[in-house]
Amino acid sequence: MRFYHPLLFSLDAELAHRLTIRMLAAWGAAGTPFAPGAAREMPVTIAGLRFPNPVGLAAGVDKDAEAVAGFFALGFGSVEVGTLTPRPQPGNPQPRLFRLVEDRAVINRMGFNNGGLDAALDRIARMPERRGVLGINVGANKESVAGDSAIADYVAGITKAAPFADYLTINISSPNTPGLRNLQAQPALGELIAACDAARHLAVRRVPLFLKVAPDLDRAGLEVAARAAIDGGIDALVVSNTTISRPAGLRSANAGETGGLSGAPLAALARARLAEARDFTGGQLPLVSVGGIGSADEAQRRLDAGASLVQLYSALVFEGPGLARRIVAGLRP
Repeated sequence: MRFYHPLLFSLDAELAHRLTIRMLAAWGAAGTPFAPGAAREMPVTIAGLRFPNPVGLAAGVDKDAEAVAGFFALGFGSVEVGTLTPRPQPGNPQPRLFRLVEDRAVINRMGFNNGGLDAALDRIARMPERRGVLGINVGANKESVAGDSAIADYVAGITKAAPFADYLTINISSPNTPGLRNLQAQPALGELIAACDAARHLAVRRVPLFLKVAPDLDRAGLEVAARAAIDGGIDALVVSNTTISRPAGLRSANAGETGGLSGAPLAALARARLAEARDFTGGQLPLVSVGGIGSADEAQRRLDAGASLVQLYSALVFEGPGLARRIVAGLRP
């Protein structure tokens, strides 16, 4: 399943990513099978939603909801699209996506590049019946964050996306939009959650709300976020996004690039934050673990540590499109 590496790795990382999305979109639309047989059923229920299995696709892979059917065909129990902002935006200047091959990692400074919420929701509305749970990850436009109107963007995202999503994720953890991570602290966090909760209650139906936080929060900061999530009626905590830290021992030439680091070097930090989140939530809030998961053993480790679900992103670059099925097959019943 890794036959594509020599070709794709010879291309610019962002170009290779775009080609992969287009290929999956075409294959998904055509109903082309990617692997024999159906993915193993390992149902998990959180927030009132039945996930066919606990392995999901993290936000950031299929930002514009172009290849959802293709990713479900790869065996993912859930697909989270986005991050989507109310208005289209180009993101940060290129190059902005870098492979760290020797470290099995990726650095990105994309900056919420996307075609806007309306375009993605139009695609979602035209999709055939979904094979799993669809999450929509919403964020704020760069100028809104700079102009102190970010909360209005999140409310707009929740309001528009609620009729189309199985769950919605409030993303305040990207390091690539200046000022965005300030929303993880009080009083801004409480105000944001309250506004989003009010918006989802006014929607056609009440959609579960997830909150995605950064791995760079210190212990006190994560405790604040967890308490705000519980008090504000958040349905699950996603732990966590990419890190601006750089673990010792990185070998790749691209290790010095600015942006968020994901992939294998993030695993230890992601595990630590998951353990802290488990302690702070005390079972009151389901946890979704993200960061450095590239095998069934690592996924099982996160589930054993208190996660209800896991999500993949960067490992797909190095392990290939069969990774989700392999992980699901390797989990304990």
